[in-house]
Amino acid sequence: MTIRVVIADDQALVRTGFGAIIRAQRDMTLVGEAADGAAAVDLALLLRPDIVLMDVRMPRMDGIAATRAIVARAPETRVLVLTTFDLDEYVFRALSAGAGGFLLKDADAGELLRAIRAVCAGDAVVAPSATRRLLDRYVTGTPDAAPGGAADQLTERERQVVVRVAQGLTNGEIANALHLAESTVKTHINRILAKLELRDRVALVVFAYDAGLVAARTDPERD
Repeated sequence: MTIRVVIADDQALVRTGFGAIIRAQRDMTLVGEAADGAAAVDLALLLRPDIVLMDVRMPRMDGIAATRAIVARAPETRVLVLTTFDLDEYVFRALSAGAGGFLLKDADAGELLRAIRAVCAGDAVVAPSATRRLLDRYVTGTPDAAPGGAADQLTERERQVVVRVAQGLTNGEIANALHLAESTVKTHINRILAKLELRDRVALVVFAYDAGLVAARTDPERD
């Protein structure tokens, strides 16, 4: 399978750099570039790429609005948001709009390529360092709080899994932390997504923030 990619960024040099990385891959092809969010939406609807690499701040339509439009009108296309540390508040809104994940723009080529492949495979990528900043900035719940609403549907084990997903752990890391098989973690996550009627892993991260299942404090295991 060849992954068809659209790059949306208002900086020509950024598009050129990402494009060179994409073109060098045997399993990827660059099918289009956009300099603003509105053009990114138009290309997504016209070309139906597998993934759009989406900048957050762009003219005419920002990456958040563009992500929301693509998810609504071309749901088969996944969006990977690329941002910088000082734009985490925009990333949180982009994830809420349906982005399949996000990376920081200082990620190296290997990280970017792994993220593209993971998101296209139906997984989600949440940069752990950016996740920490989101936790520090947005999450006001405490670990001992008893979240209401949809979170009440979760078993204690499922809550443990959700917390670690929100902390940016991979399935393998969650398996190690909870002394489970990785296949069992995948089963738990699929069951949780179905139970909560969530689209994907990133939606689960947003849910964890909103439900207060994670706390804005340093986790020494991740330092």
